[in-house]
Amino acid sequence: MNNNKRAIWSWALYDWANSAYATTVMAGFFPLFFKQYWSAELPATESTFHLGVANSLSSVVIVLLAPLLGAIADRGGVRKRFLFGFASLGIAMTAGLYFISQGAWQLAATAYILATIGFAGSLIFYDALLVRVARTTEYDRVSALGFALGYLGGGLLFAFNVSMTLWPGVFGLENAAEAVRISFLTVAAWWLLFSIPLLLTVREERRRERVSSRAVVAGGFRQLAETFREVRRLRVAFLFLLAYWCYIDGVDTIVRMAVDYGLSLGFASESLILALLIVQFIGFPAALVFGWLGERYGPKLGIHIAIGVYFGVVLYAAQMTAEWEFYVLAVVIGLVQGGIQSLSRSLYARLIPADKCAEFFGFFNIMGKFAAIIGPVMVGWTSAATGNPRLSLITLLILFGLGAFFLSRVDVEEGKRLAREL
Repeated sequence: MNNNKRAIWSWALYDWANSAYATTVMAGFFPLFFKQYWSAELPATESTFHLGVANSLSSVVIVLLAPLLGAIADRGGVRKRFLFGFASLGIAMTAGLYFISQGAWQLAATAYILATIGFAGSLIFYDALLVRVARTTEYDRVSALGFALGYLGGGLLFAFNVSMTLWPGVFGLENAAEAVRISFLTVAAWWLLFSIPLLLTVREERRRERVSSRAVVAGGFRQLAETFREVRRLRVAFLFLLAYWCYIDGVDTIVRMAVDYGLSLGFASESLILALLIVQFIGFPAALVFGWLGERYGPKLGIHIAIGVYFGVVLYAAQMTAEWEFYVLAVVIGLVQGGIQSLSRSLYARLIPADKCAEFFGFFNIMGKFAAIIGPVMVGWTSAATGNPRLSLITLLILFGLGAFFLSRVDVEEGKRLAREL
């Protein structure tokens, strides 16, 4: 296993690279541009529904493919190859958003779905490489380093892109709409450039004998069937996945729908974008603090703390009426968002066999993405059916409550023992 610092930093830089998409596109400009540019002729509730469906469809594809792709990658030792295959799809589709004309919401949604599939698919194999670059005792700190760099890198590029939209003339651009379209190109370039260190530096064990692609795929199917049987024995890992499924649904829905929710309340788009920037830059040091918390007191406690904070966030957001309250929410979310993500990844890595990490992280991503099928559609449908976006947000309390309940029953030490014995 490669444990050197250069490999760790190169691995973590992929978070810096892909977070530009999560920040500028998913959380920031795409929902805003989709509502005000590509779907300008549609009612606000209808565009919200279409955005929720787009997020959900991309998640469905990952749900269907993740376990098999993980099994094939483990079998063939080609996690990096799969990572860059999906990343290339995401990069190309993100750049393609620049060329989509006003009013073409169907085409914009299609490109967004494909880009999100590339983004989410690459993370399956990126997460799996954690066990190749770090020792078990380093999982919390290294996982947190990745998320921290992601918040910083994504925030820096997002700040630059926001500057272009606020002062397009300074950058030689015609208007804010052109600046947003250019921003999609900068995300693609950023994602590509900062993926290179992982490609060149991180090593993974390869099969010594030459194996045909057909044999690798066939072996992947066999390994997938075997893992379905093994999951029943890894009851602690399964229970954690159930908890993760619930609480990460709430987290991802807030990330993907926050801007749309603010627009529905009548808040200015500039205020919402500034709030997202606050999340990014607070998230950088906060993720590192959660990494320390996980090493000192265990990742399970840190996740419980974050869930409790999110419970308060939902209650506060459902009654807010002023834009300054959105800034308060941004600060609070920034303190816990990276922490709950990084500690979930590092806790799960303790509960699975290292030699099948990509496949088991496929199941990890299934739970996250299957949750993301339900959350955005649930919020979008409730908003459209009732005409009340505040009521749709309250439904997330159920998800956070269930997540905390199942997590409280996860015995980490037993889970580690079962993973070693498998």
